[in-house]
Amino acid sequence: MPFLPSGLSALTTANGFTLWHYRTGDDRTSVLAPGYFSAAAARLLPGDIVIVQAADATALVPIRGGSIAGGGVTVDAAGFAPSLMRSATLLAEIFLTTTAVARAIVLDAVPALSPGDMLSAGATVTGPIAQLTFSFRRSDGSNVSAPQTVPVLAGRAVAGFLAPEPAGGYRLHAVDPADPANATLSPPFAVTHPPRLLTELGGRLLAEDGAQLVL
Repeated sequence: MPFLPSGLSALTTANGFTLWHYRTGDDRTSVLAPGYFSAAAARLLPGDIVIVQAADATALVPIRGGSIAGGGVTVDAAGFAPSLMRSATLLAEIFLTTTAVARAIVLDAVPALSPGDMLSAGATVTGPIAQLTFSFRRSDGSNVSAPQTVPVLAGRAVAGFLAPEPAGGYRLHAVDPADPANATLSPPFAVTHPPRLLTELGGRLLAEDGAQLVL
């Protein structure tokens, strides 16, 4: 059987040297015969080595000038029948059509608060958001009271919180429970004592409860 080009493959190449592998149903003697590798003369260079897996032996065969093979070294005197391996590459293209959907949560401005006032925490919602969870937080991040989850109706969501003791750094937090990444946090605000009305009587300043202010 003549030389079979599909049985020859390069294993590695470095510095002008190539190590080849050749599998054939021919015996070792046929492979070493002059001219056997003539059809591969353009690929095989002097000094290359071919690992020949013939029908009766496995050998390391050096290539001399003109694609003539040297005597080589028999590695194993037992041969193995050649096997046919085929492979194929399948190309696949996937096209996806997407639509961008805007979603946003905008908190209402927080009014001035005094202890005991009812804070109406409201937000305007854009996009497919069904619920909002509101939290009334202290400056350290802890909750003033339990968070409230309310439905979004006509693009609005509102929750009520009782204003706590006077302090600064309070914040409102609103989040979509179905997507925690979609959330917003209000600027810090304060809860303060309400203003007091002072009166004047006989040259004295009095508080609302009638107590005299000493200056």
